[in-house]
Amino acid sequence: MTTFALIHGGGGSAFDWHLLEAELRGRGHDTVAMDLPMSDPRAGLWDYADAVVRAIGERRDLVVVAHSWGGFVGPLVCARVEAAALVLVTAMIPSPGETPDDWWERSGRPPSGIDDEYELYLQDVPRELAERVLAHDAALAGDVSMDRAGREPWPLAAWPDVPTRYLLCRDDRCFTPGFVRRHVKERLGIVPDEMPGGHMVMLSRPGELAGYLVGLLP
Repeated sequence: MTTFALIHGGGGSAFDWHLLEAELRGRGHDTVAMDLPMSDPRAGLWDYADAVVRAIGERRDLVVVAHSWGGFVGPLVCARVEAAALVLVTAMIPSPGETPDDWWERSGRPPSGIDDEYELYLQDVPRELAERVLAHDAALAGDVSMDRAGREPWPLAAWPDVPTRYLLCRDDRCFTPGFVRRHVKERLGIVPDEMPGGHMVMLSRPGELAGYLVGLLP
């Protein structure tokens, strides 16, 4: 039995993963999802990683899954725990010394031109579910600050020694396919895996995402 440690993106919460968790557990695996300390302006990147490590506890046979902004956190977790793999799901890929706030310009990510939160992140998620998730995450986050974490240079000197896969979502309007293919090649030197779905693919296609993750296991 594999444990999937699920790291949410910026402004999100552990609740974002609830459909995927049900799918993975239905396939005989364990999951752990946690709320990152994004509303604490004093929390740095290692504090975010520590929140994940605490949630993992003594679990072994671990696969770390990081979504979106969580791409800055997943590799730090893998530097502190033994993981069989790190899977980046339509995620930001940090470079040593780069801050999350600077990533947007340094990565060359083109502006989306979309102001509506639903249309940018959740266009393929049923509206009722999307509104429920947005309301839950907004209530939990309160006045999200991420002050220190956003301005803190990514602390690793190199990518951790862990097998890494990247999942590109072909309908993503936030991190578009053309940008992602280039970003993954430049930062990781690999070709991303691809599937249909928007930025919040764990809500729009949880069964397909679970099948992809389980399919990576030996």
